[in-house]
Amino acid sequence: MKFALLTFNTLFRGDSRARTKALGRILEESPYDVVCLQEVISPLNLMALRRTARSYPHIAHGPLVPLVHGGLVTLSRHPITRRYFRPYTFAGPRRPEHLMRKGVLLTRVRLGDEHVTIANTHLSANKTDDWSRTNPYAQAEASELAELTGLLAHPTLTDPLVVAGDFNVPRNSPILREFIEAARLRDVLDNDPATTYRPSAELPGPKPIDQILASPPLRATTSLVFKEKVALPDGRLMYLSDHYGIAATFA
Repeated sequence: MKFALLTFNTLFRGDSRARTKALGRILEESPYDVVCLQEVISPLNLMALRRTARSYPHIAHGPLVPLVHGGLVTLSRHPITRRYFRPYTFAGPRRPEHLMRKGVLLTRVRLGDEHVTIANTHLSANKTDDWSRTNPYAQAEASELAELTGLLAHPTLTDPLVVAGDFNVPRNSPILREFIEAARLRDVLDNDPATTYRPSAELPGPKPIDQILASPPLRATTSLVFKEKVALPDGRLMYLSDHYGIAATFA
């Protein structure tokens, strides 16, 4: 089984419509078979993506009213034979992101004579930069990971499995390591410490919070993408997001 996958948080703030159109045009020229996107919150942005990324005729997402639930969208150049969105249970301190109904989007993709199940997810944010067990934001993330573990253990999920997305949990965090062990996955980035979030004056040393995990024996070569500015439809140069994308080629 060989396929290429991208996970990317598209950033809903700012000029998201123009950046979404630029992303769609880039995807048209890309080698990715499956694309897992987060923060595609606006149905209008989703429509713009579908118009520009026409080589991805198969799409999965949650309910669209009033916003794209979870902000999760999975694009595929191969048939999607099953899709299912599950929001995470509300936990932890109140925060505006609850309006997104963050959760996990499962898709079963047919690759020739084989299938792979893709779990595209976005966990609650942790603005405190503290992932200790007593931190309420870390506790909320741990609760969501426990829900995800239970979902992935469903007896009907027998395909090779890839879990990708914005975990908002660093790659070396005990919370993430415990999830990987409980869900019987492996980190295809092999604990690479390189950040997946663009450094800024407010956050000069961000951590690798975007992840791609897979069930053995799936292995992948990976790279960070979308690190440079791109041209928007009106000619402006802008970063596609405050995150980098992770590209993975599986074999």
